[in-house]
Amino acid sequence: MAHQSFKRLAFNYRTALGARLAPKPRSLPASLPSLAIAPRRPFSSGIKDTNKIRERAAIGPFTWKAAALFLGTGAGLLLYFKHEKQRVIQLREEQEKHTAKSVGKPKIGGPFTLTDCSTKEKISNTDFAGRYYMVYFGFTNCPDICPDELDKMADVIDKVATDPELGNILTPVFITCDPKRDTPEIVHEYIQDFHPEMIGLTGTQEEITKVAKSFRVYVSSPPNVKEGEDYLVDHSIFFYLMDPEGKFVDCYAKDATADEVASSFKNYALEYKKEGGKVVAVPRKKSQET
Repeated sequence: MAHQSFKRLAFNYRTALGARLAPKPRSLPASLPSLAIAPRRPFSSGIKDTNKIRERAAIGPFTWKAAALFLGTGAGLLLYFKHEKQRVIQLREEQEKHTAKSVGKPKIGGPFTLTDCSTKEKISNTDFAGRYYMVYFGFTNCPDICPDELDKMADVIDKVATDPELGNILTPVFITCDPKRDTPEIVHEYIQDFHPEMIGLTGTQEEITKVAKSFRVYVSSPPNVKEGEDYLVDHSIFFYLMDPEGKFVDCYAKDATADEVASSFKNYALEYKKEGGKVVAVPRKKSQET
């Protein structure tokens, strides 16, 4: 009994002590204003606005003047690149044309000095500068081929000279490949039977051999020929066309007709003039004007 009274007394003591130690609630004053919390903006919106400001600062104000300047500069660059492209294409075409002319052409012709059979004076390749000239190698004792070829050459010369687009711009040249027998007097008389404007050339055996080699002409005479003995000279049968600059243009074999040679020459000459080349035309001899 005494034990129960002691437990009750202890409980009452703890209850009283807890009531004293518990914190008392504090009331807010009536005059304290209430705080209204505004809704918060998303964080990404602030970043977008900042980026827009930075972009405007970097670009600057884009006015109609700036637009006009931009378009004008663009148009100028477009025209410039278009012009450059056209220039490059034209340069490439000229290079290809030059290459096409050079490829496949043998190196024919070159410097030479021989004797003009009409004047008996020295004449060189530089004396033909500014003129087209056509060269044939032969010999005056040739029985048939040389006369036939020189007749054809004379026909070509007349066809070219009477062409209103060309005029007398092609000079015929005969070079003997038999200088032992073909003296200047003999050659001069021989070529008069074919064309009065034909130039006959001769020289020493060494000079003839050198010029024949430069034109790649095959020449062969029989060895150990006695004085006064008749013989034939084997040689190439071609017309060699040289331009006003002394450069090889084309060659024509025995089977080419006068019309074919004249037509081919006309194409070369007109193309040469078209590219700015200068060609000297000489007056025709009176005997050939009729």
